[in-house]
Amino acid sequence: MDHDIVIIGAGSAGCVLANRLSADPGTRVLLLEAGGRDNYPWIHIPVGYLYCIGNPRTDWGYRTAPQPGLHGRELVYPRGRVLGGCSSINGMLYLRGQAQDYDGWRQMGCAGWGWDDVRPYFLKSEDYFDGDSEHHRAGGEWRVERQRLRWQVLDDFARAAAATGIPEIDDFNTGDAEGVGYFKVNQRGGFRVSTAKAFLRPALKRPNLQVLTHAHVRRILIRDGRAVGVEILRAGEVRILHARRVILSAGAVGSPQILQLSGIGPTALLKRHGIEVIRDAAVGENLQDHLQIRCAYRVSGAKTLNQMAGNWRGKARIAAEYALFRSGPMSMAPSQLGAFARSTPDMATPDLEYHVQPLSLDAFGQPLHDFPAITASVVPLRPDSRGHVRITSADPMAAPEISPNYLSTESDRLTAAQAIRLTRRIMSAAPMARYQPQEFSPGPGGDSDADLAEAAGRIGSTIFHPVGTVRMGADPAAIVDPKLKVRNIKGLMVVDASIMPRIVSGNTNAPTIMIAEKAADMLLREMRGI
Repeated sequence: MDHDIVIIGAGSAGCVLANRLSADPGTRVLLLEAGGRDNYPWIHIPVGYLYCIGNPRTDWGYRTAPQPGLHGRELVYPRGRVLGGCSSINGMLYLRGQAQDYDGWRQMGCAGWGWDDVRPYFLKSEDYFDGDSEHHRAGGEWRVERQRLRWQVLDDFARAAAATGIPEIDDFNTGDAEGVGYFKVNQRGGFRVSTAKAFLRPALKRPNLQVLTHAHVRRILIRDGRAVGVEILRAGEVRILHARRVILSAGAVGSPQILQLSGIGPTALLKRHGIEVIRDAAVGENLQDHLQIRCAYRVSGAKTLNQMAGNWRGKARIAAEYALFRSGPMSMAPSQLGAFARSTPDMATPDLEYHVQPLSLDAFGQPLHDFPAITASVVPLRPDSRGHVRITSADPMAAPEISPNYLSTESDRLTAAQAIRLTRRIMSAAPMARYQPQEFSPGPGGDSDADLAEAAGRIGSTIFHPVGTVRMGADPAAIVDPKLKVRNIKGLMVVDASIMPRIVSGNTNAPTIMIAEKAADMLLREMRGI
């Protein structure tokens, strides 16, 4: 065997795994990444996500299939293609989800995945700016800091949310996220922290860790029911790499695609593309994603980024502030103020998340509007809609079909309607009156459930949280068991957001790192015979 462990994908999970597993000097680890090194300067400047998403240097450049629930629109679907994966291009928000999410996994049969089980793995790598406490830890690899700027209009939005019954809080990461406040971010001194920086770089000096970039995995090699290596394409050459174990960490799009190309997936799909069926399994189904409903309001008398960045003089001031102090708009996460709220009072826990921004634009990548405005994106957190990721060809270079199937259930349409109603109540509360807010997205219109669901479909877009396509479970139909081993295939694990049986009630990057920490611990214990 060339290596003891081959890890496919140097993203949020893969970099953590590479660090933890190579800490044993007797374990030879090979980490494969289809993208390149993270030496592109815009990766490290927080606002640089604008130049990384849609850039083939850092992003796979996927698009969804036309979505019936979104009036037939296709959406851009960014996925990181660089060391650090999505942690190199994402919004840097540190959010663990809610305790109920993980307790729900345990109740679904995933023993060892309840909140009390996973909480230590969030703490294991955390480096919290405010030191050790009941809910946080300092000294780990994964830096968490306060944001380096505030906005008066966002402070007033927080007060307006409080006036509607959403309490002001300082920490979304205690297991109960209900409230409104500024997000904490994965930054250090005004620079992005990615898993490549935090976990991979410190491990690169180890002689038992090898990293290959620009290595596109064509398939996992399976012989007599065991994964024995991978076939890759690198520098125009097809190579075979052998290993005792293979860990697939290519994400909720890449992992099901590679499994299907390797003969593990729905029989009809694999036969359609001439792939030998090794195991019939619902790989690629159960896709879940968070839809963001971008409600936007023109405001008067407010300082917003629309005016600040509306001319070259303003842009020069912004650049100078960042160069001198590592603060200001160039240090911004895409969303600054957050809130977790209930769409209806009978919800046991918050089922909506707000991402509030002091800016507005027609679509991601488009210019800012030339008038002062804010955007209150509201995200239904626990969708019932399920979609899929399916190969479109036996060619490993062909993009898969991605169909999240947004707003395909009546419950999701009703929650979307309630989300827009709550946003309007917040914006009409007294603390926002001074700004005379005028809604222009989705815009004035009917207030019926049907009208608002139609509006949500018209303006909704992904907030980039795909999960669930290689579902973990105790039932025989689950792709991986609670130890993340692929059923009926020895020596093969899947470790990334694709294993989530149900999407968490918040952003997905910190939970993915937790999954990798727990997986590494389980595997090391097994290898040591503990």
